[in-house]
Amino acid sequence: MNPVERPRRLRHSQALRDSVAETWLRPTDFIVPFFVVPVAKLEEPIHALPGISRYSVDLLLFQLERAAKRGVRSAMLFGVLPQSAKDSEATSATDAEGPVAQALRQARKVFGNDIVLYSDVCLCTHTDHGHCGLLKETPRGVVIDNDSSLERLAAMALTHAEAGVDFVSPSDMMDGRVGYIRQALDRSGHTEVGILAYAVKYASAFYGPFREAAGSAPSFGDRSTYQMDPRNAREALREAGLDLSEGADMVMVKPALPYLDVLARVREITQLPLVAYNVSGEYAMIKAAAAAGALEEARAVREALTSIKRAGADLIISYHALEALEKGWV
Repeated sequence: MNPVERPRRLRHSQALRDSVAETWLRPTDFIVPFFVVPVAKLEEPIHALPGISRYSVDLLLFQLERAAKRGVRSAMLFGVLPQSAKDSEATSATDAEGPVAQALRQARKVFGNDIVLYSDVCLCTHTDHGHCGLLKETPRGVVIDNDSSLERLAAMALTHAEAGVDFVSPSDMMDGRVGYIRQALDRSGHTEVGILAYAVKYASAFYGPFREAAGSAPSFGDRSTYQMDPRNAREALREAGLDLSEGADMVMVKPALPYLDVLARVREITQLPLVAYNVSGEYAMIKAAAAAGALEEARAVREALTSIKRAGADLIISYHALEALEKGWV
């Protein structure tokens, strides 16, 4: 008996497959992450992230122009500081002459409003211990103190707002930080500055290359007391719901590929833009497998990024973005 339905009729040519495709990747879907250093005329390759470098502010501007030529109009900035600039109170986080603040001012001057600028707001690259919040001595030992960290995070967000950021992006996972930052921004007259909340951020093994890139590995313990347990999915809805109720304009799921189920579930509870972070370890795995001849890089990148979009992301932060667009992989 011949089949009654033949789904293959919709696949017989590339033109036809394109015409009925359900998911598309566009340049405007991407936010490109950049690591910014406080040294002039420096491009420093990152060993753990092949093809990715740290940039001084002057050279970062060329990379933003490179992205613009491919239609990418959004960038996420991460500051990288020498250990000598760090202390237990993360005082460098509010330095108006720090690399991120300088980069924001210069990018805004050069590109005006033709670029959307996001800044990572976290204390891990500013503390000498590498944790995302301030420390506190308790009878149970040293803990990351949630409430005292909020003031520093809000002050960091204000520094970036005054430098011209569009969205501050708190990635620390301290409870209540979205509401605290929103109030601080509004009280200071920065009502137009948005918040992209790292709402669902797991304590993941896939951040390893990033910690080399940003110099942000904790000097003791891990981040399991504030980042989410990878075994939990319902908790992700609670975390996202809290950030939305506190005034987040966008929410993020991080990492992306191991948590596509979570991404899809968060998509169901909000109509606001949903962001996924295709993190450093996901990028490095594909690069390593391609270098070993184990897979075809172009197809693997395209498939990975498409899966993130298909699961519900509106925007994707990805180290693959510029290379994939320049080489026609997406």
